[in-house]
Order: sequence, then C-alpha cells, then structure tokens
Amino acid sequence: MGVRIKERAKPAMNFAKKFFLLTMVLALVAVMSLGSQMLGAQEQTGDVNNQPSSESSVDGAEVIDDTSSNGRSSESTTTWSQKVDQIFGEYLVTPVATVLFYDFGTGPRNLESTNPEGETVNETVPGWLITSAYPEGISIPFVVVWLLFGASFLTIRMGFINFRAFRHAIDLTRGVYDNPDEQGDVTHFQALSAALSATVGLGNIAGVAIAIGLGGPGATFWIIMIGLLGMTAKFSECTLGQLYRVKDSDGKVLGGPMRYLKVGLEEIGLAKLGKVLSFLFMILCVGASFGGGNAFQVGQSLEAIRGEVTVLQDYPYVYGIVMAVAVGAVILGGIKSIGAVAGRLVPVMCVAYVTAALYILVVNASEIPSAITQIITEAFSPQAAYGGFLGVLVIGVQRAVFSNEAGVGSAAIAHSAAKTDEPVSEGIVALLEPFIDTVVVCTITALVLVVSGAYDADTFVARQNATTVVAAIEGSSPTGEVSQEQVLVAKATLDETIKEKRGAAMTLVAFRSCGYTWFGYILFIAVVLFAFSTCISWSYYGERCWVQLFGEQFSIVYKILFLVFTVLGSIVTRGNILDFSDLMILGMSFPNLLGVFLLSGLVKRRLDEYWKKYRSGQMKQYVSHENA
Repeated sequence: MGVRIKERAKPAMNFAKKFFLLTMVLALVAVMSLGSQMLGAQEQTGDVNNQPSSESSVDGAEVIDDTSSNGRSSESTTTWSQKVDQIFGEYLVTPVATVLFYDFGTGPRNLESTNPEGETVNETVPGWLITSAYPEGISIPFVVVWLLFGASFLTIRMGFINFRAFRHAIDLTRGVYDNPDEQGDVTHFQALSAALSATVGLGNIAGVAIAIGLGGPGATFWIIMIGLLGMTAKFSECTLGQLYRVKDSDGKVLGGPMRYLKVGLEEIGLAKLGKVLSFLFMILCVGASFGGGNAFQVGQSLEAIRGEVTVLQDYPYVYGIVMAVAVGAVILGGIKSIGAVAGRLVPVMCVAYVTAALYILVVNASEIPSAITQIITEAFSPQAAYGGFLGVLVIGVQRAVFSNEAGVGSAAIAHSAAKTDEPVSEGIVALLEPFIDTVVVCTITALVLVVSGAYDADTFVARQNATTVVAAIEGSSPTGEVSQEQVLVAKATLDETIKEKRGAAMTLVAFRSCGYTWFGYILFIAVVLFAFSTCISWSYYGERCWVQLFGEQFSIVYKILFLVFTVLGSIVTRGNILDFSDLMILGMSFPNLLGVFLLSGLVKRRLDEYWKKYRSGQMKQYVSHENA
C-alpha cells in the first residue's frame, strides 16, 4: 500500500514570519512569568506584614482569625499554578488515575468514614492478593496488565519477530536497502533517531533508579524482559503507521494511530469504533505532548541542574525560555529538521552517557558478576526488604513502559514518515528502539547503580569509603578527615533522596562514587540533551494529531502552544497538571493497542509476505554490507 497523496494547499507562512511570531509569544510569556513571580513575592511579603507576631498570638486559630479580619484569607497566598493544580487534581487526575490504575481489588485501599463523634476516620482495607511481603495485598494496576498482555500477545502472534529480524533490522538502519527514490520525508536511520530521541531520556536515568530503589536490583530483570517483549509491539504499530500514511495539504507525511485506527478499522467493518478510538488517541496525544513530552521534561531537567546554576535558582523561567527558543528553532522545520537534529544529537548524547557509564563498569569490572547474580536472584526471590516477586514484577513493568513507550503508539507517528515502499521494513527498524532504550541503556544504568550500591543508603555506605560517600552525595570533595557524623548526614540525605523517588539524583550519586566527581557534569549535560530531544520529537507527535483534528493551516497554533508549555515547564515543575499529562501518555495505550489487536491479522499477513521475499533474496540491496 503506497503513500496516498492529497493536493497541496497554498504555501504556508514562511520561516521568518513564524520565528518572529514565536519570539513575540515567548517574550509575552516571559513577561507574564516575571510578573507572576513578582506578584507572588509581593503577596508573600504582604502576608508576612499582615501576620501578627508570635508574641501576640496564642495559637494557630488566632493567627487565622487575625488574617481574616485584615481581609486576607489563607487562600490568598495560593499561587495561580497551585490553584490550577488543585482543579486538575480534583476533576481530572483523580478520575483518570482511578481508571488507569484500577487494581481489581488486589491491593489495599483507604476508606474514609465518620465515627459517632463526627470525626473523620481513615481505615485501610486489605486487598485479596496477599503475599508474605505484602500482608495487606499488592496492587497490580490495570494499565500494567493491559500493556504486559498486549506485548506478550503480539510477540507470539508475530512469531517472535523481535528475535528473528534483529540482524535484518540493523542492516535496514545502516541503509543497505535504502532506495533514494522511495517516498517519504526521512531515512530509516533518521526516523529511528527521531523516535529514540523521544524514548531515550530521563526514564533511562531517573526511571531505572526509581525502579531499583523501590523494588531492588531484581526489578532490572523485568525491565529487560518487558523491553524485549515491547520490541514486537513497536514493530506492529509502526508497520501499521506506514500502511495507512497519507500526505497532508502541505505535502508532509501524516501517519500513526490516528490514521490506522480510523481507516484500518473502517476497512474491517468497524468504522464507528475506529472514529472513536482515533479521536480519543489524538486528544490524549496532544495533551501528552504538552505535558509529559514537554513541560515535564523541562521541569525535571531544570531540577537536576538548578543547584549548579545560580541564576536558575531565582529565575527558573530563564531556562524555560532558552529551551523554548532552541526547541522552536528545530520544530519550525518539521520532521525533516527534527530527524536531522535527532540523527546527530541522539548518537552523541547516548555515546557520551554510555561511555561514562561503561568506564565506571570497566573500572569496577570485578563487581559486575556479583551484580548480575544479584539482579537475577532477586528477580525471583528478592530479599524481604524489597518485597515479593509480584511487587518487583509490577515495578519493572511500569518503569520499562514509561521508558520505551512500547504500545503507546507515539513512535508510529515518526516512523510513518520514513522513506520506504515496504511498510514492514520500517516496523522492523522500529523494533530496535526498545532494545536500545531498555535492554542496553537502562541495563547499563542499572548495573552502575547496583555496583555502586546507590540504590540503598546502607548498602552504599557499606561499599564505599567515608570520603567517597560524602563527596558523591554532597557533590564536592571534603577537606580534611571525614567524621562519622558527616557520613551519617550524607547517608540520611541519600536515604531521603531514595524515599522521595528522586531518580536522577540517585544516578548522580552512583556516577560520582564510581567514577570522578566531574562525571556529574556529564550527567547534567545528558539530562538537558535528553529533555531537549524528547521535546522536539513529542512536538512532532502532537502536531501531527493536531493537524488531523484541525487542519494543516492551524499547525502554527499548535507550535506556539507547545512552546508556551515549554516555558511553563520551568515554572510549574510539579503538581497535578504534569501527573495528568503522564496519565494521558499511558492512556494512549488503550485505543492504540485495541486497534493493533484488531488489525494484527493484517500485520501478520504483510509480515509473512515480506519475510518470504527477504528470505528468497528478492529484496534489492542499494549498498553492500561492507560499505554500509
């Protein structure tokens, strides 16, 4: 099935006008941000001036009454971002989380009731899936079951193509079969890089650390397993993305779940269901691109470097504006520009991060065998401190899915733009993503964490000398002899970091302790570049869905909104808005995987035809294996 071409519309707004318009919008956002912070500071100052002194107040109630009498309620100190967070939390995040993380009663739940005295009483009711490690039950969210089932089903349905086609996928990526005359916007390698730039990110640095901190080293094993299964999910959705792609009025390729859910299901007599699923996916994808694929990335990367850059401590929006300008300069060029930048940036940042991590592993090579043994052993029979087998499994699945996005459908949008007349070939290229992202990068991060012991405060202190403990956690080498009190303070800091799930900080401690202190700067750069690359790729995902919803002429509106959220990400760094965006990323898996299940027969038939052609030697090679 070839690319269906629509008539081109009038030329769009030129680059200079777009860039000028975006610059004006960013300047406006900057002024609003500064004004908001100044207003917040004035309100806080006013609150302090209006508060009675501690000498004149007897208890908290009197302070509140006095504040009210001055016409300033406690709610007046709530910033606009906190108010928006509260609204999103009550009316959006909680209802969506209730559905996505419904656990069928397997885990404990809190019940709120009122006793005869009128007091509110919270009671914990045990779930039905009780283990020795989880006496009150272990929660297994529905979304985890859905994604795990989907990846397993597709792996079996496609005859374990994730293993059979691995070598062929490498050849395709190297350009051995690239025909320069094929239709599309980018090469196989650029499409892979664009999709990887959205998946290889903070999940590889922070997500893995959080998983091991919560579930112990054994969680690494299940992260790898889900990564291997996710390869087939990526293959299936990206093949469908190619099969049903078209060109929009501006001549750009338009493909992905929003296309194959609508058109593909219509072809098998499920037109109404296809329209509903397609519309739902597009809404979720646009929202996810603003939040989880943009504002969240900016906010998390800002938190990682904020302590090292003094100006960002007082003016965080400066980082947001700089990031918005950089992202805007790239996304104005569309997928070709994104593919070109990602094709250069992704290999560089992966090599820099992985090289530093591999250096640490080489220096600590003697510890690797015991680390691997610990990972495998605790995957099936973890220590009581880390919980039971099912707990480790659930944690591993959750973090792997957040990392590689297999089954979410986002990568199919990028791969639909690849130059090829063989849709299956691009699906085979796509299956490399979960392998690189999860099996390789996540595993390397996990080994560094396990070897260093940074996933557990007691283990870390036991494995490292006192000077290293303080230097790695505090970020600077101590002067003179290190006291036991300094070690205890540093240990408490790491323990708090682990409990608060600050994954990037945990990985930073591991890098500093096993390498050099300045290795932390490599991690800082990697975090910023990972966030930047994720933003530019998710901008394309959201923009393609936006165009499908509103038309190509409104593409510039989406890009402006996207850059506004980039700046806001440096201001609203936490809260329910970003939690809701993450939920929408997971929510994308429901319409996407349901459609992929229903169209899996078509994918299997096309795969069998392609594989027969490949095995018989009918596929033409444009570059020899030696010269590729």
